[in-house]
Parts: sequence; structure tokens; C-alpha cells
Amino acid sequence: MGKFSLDEFVNKTQQDDNENEYFELETERVLEVNLDGEVWSKMGAMISYIGDIKFERERVLEHGLGKMFKKALTGEGIQLMKANGKGRLYLADQGKKITIFDLKGESICVNGNDLLAFEPSIEWDIHLMRKMAGVMSGGLFNVTLQGKGKVAITTHFEPLTLLVKPGETVYTDPHATVAWSGNLKPEFKTDISFRTFIGRGSGESIQMAFSGEGFVIIQPFEEVYVSKES
Repeated sequence: MGKFSLDEFVNKTQQDDNENEYFELETERVLEVNLDGEVWSKMGAMISYIGDIKFERERVLEHGLGKMFKKALTGEGIQLMKANGKGRLYLADQGKKITIFDLKGESICVNGNDLLAFEPSIEWDIHLMRKMAGVMSGGLFNVTLQGKGKVAITTHFEPLTLLVKPGETVYTDPHATVAWSGNLKPEFKTDISFRTFIGRGSGESIQMAFSGEGFVIIQPFEEVYVSKES
């Protein structure tokens, strides 16, 4: 960032008190939530807060029995935290770049590890990538979000959006795939003739295949998830 006096550094990096949107990008890697009620976020994403805010881990039956079983099947799954109160909440995830979507009735599917926060007005559900079980370690699930409200996702570096057009299939690396439009249903393609030197356990090349009409968001980074075992 260069050289600064202390006053110069504080003036350049201090929070912006003039922003009043529910979700604001305080920086491209820090999300500010101007909270007056509730918000759901990824567990462990809180880095600071100002005001009267209470935090609560998602209870086992918080979102119903069906989601509980799906989360159990995914291992760690997506662990959520509920913040309740009034004040400013700052969220981040390992320095990843943050993008805010304002859903207006649309739906989007997000890799569970890349979901940072969403308004309680958003409906969501977990979907397992069953065909990937035993091939990839972790990251075998995605979260479908729909309705009206704000959703924040994270990416390593700048995201790229690929348009999926009728008659053209878009193939992506699952480790680099962040999100896609809710109407798309990805298939998985295994190419056993193409061996990789990056150390995937199966030695096979796995791609996600998107057909139809919509979009896919990818990142220029292969995010390999490690399953947490007790």
C-alpha cells in the first residue's frame, strides 16, 4: 500500500460511515452488514462488529429436518451463523473477493464453500452432487438461493461469468466453479484418458457440464476442499 503517516493510513483505510445499504462492500474483500434484525453468514466469517449484536450457531433443526439430514450427508456441509441485533457487522473469508447480488425473484446455485452471507428473506436448500462422491474431497454440495434479498458470495481473485447458450455445452473445473443460474442442472463428465499431475486421488479429469441457457461463474483458482474428520 506504500508509505503513510499514521493519520494518512487511518484516513485512507477507515470505515465509511456514510454507507447505509444493508450489504455494502467496505473493501472488495470485507463485507459490511448494516444490521437491524437478522442476517445469516458463513460460520467464522465475522471479523468485527460495532453495536449490540448477538451471534448464534445454527441449531440442528433451525432450518428443518430435511436440511439437517442433507447437512449430515455432506459431512461438514455449510455451517451457518445467525447474527441478530443492531449495528455494523464486518464479514470476510480468507481474503477472498466479495460480490453482492440483489435477487429479485431469481435463483442462483452457489458452491457451499463460496457462500458468505444472505438475508433471512432468502429461501435456500442444499443439493448434493451425488455423482462426485468418492472423486472429489469435500465441496460435494451446492446451495440454491431464491427469492428477494441480498446474497454475498466469495471468489479467489476476479470472477468470470460464462454464458451458457442453447446448443453449446460449457465445461468447467469443479474446483474453479463458484456459482450458476438456478435453472441449470450440471452434469459431470469423467475423462479417464486425461491424467493430471496436480494430485487428484483418482487420477481422472472431472468436468462439470452445463447445457441450456443461463450463466456459470468461475474463478481463476482451483479451490480444493479438505474434508474435516473427527
